Amino acid sequence: MTRPPTAAQRRVIDAADPVTGRIRGTEAQLAALVRHGLAFRHPRPPHDHFLTPAGHRIREADPAASAPPPPEPEAPSAAGVFAARIGGEEDPPAAGPARVREVHSAWQGLLELRRMTNPDGATDRPCGWERTHLVQAAALALEAAGHRPATGEDREGYRVRVTPQPEAVAVREPDAAALGACARTLEGAGWQVGEYTEPRTRARYLLASPRRV
Repeated sequence: MTRPPTAAQRRVIDAADPVTGRIRGTEAQLAALVRHGLAFRHPRPPHDHFLTPAGHRIREADPAASAPPPPEPEAPSAAGVFAARIGGEEDPPAAGPARVREVHSAWQGLLELRRMTNPDGATDRPCGWERTHLVQAAALALEAAGHRPATGEDREGYRVRVTPQPEAVAVREPDAAALGACARTLEGAGWQVGEYTEPRTRARYLLASPRRV
């Protein structure tokens, strides 16, 4: 975005739902906010519009601030603008409503990316970006569904890690019930999931790969 939003666009942003980021306005206002990376149009009917993380930053910033936000990336995780919790971070993002909104917007953005880039427009199947960002894509699906990531050396919570297998990530979660819930979430997000046992430790873990059909 090359300039701050207009007064009319700012009113639309300020009136957004504080949790979901849902906005209402004229077609021209909504189209302008989408064009500037401050909002996106949901791919499914009724095709409501929602703020992106950049839009939320505008909403939460001082209205008198004149500096524009950084441009929004084309994918939901790039250039440090947004990063899903993969588990085990020493200095994770602060939890709270702002993080919930950011994750929600990133997940909705990923669904829109699926719609735009999958040949058949499907949103229930991972897209090319997810296949080249396996750990981030799987972690976003888990965090968006409300699963708890591990922090630092904390044993509780999920951890998503790369594996030697192509197009596969490992998901570890010491709690068996939580591990099963992670499997169901990933399957619902379009991933193929199998549960395995680590030969040395006998710990259970998941192998997840993006579904192609």
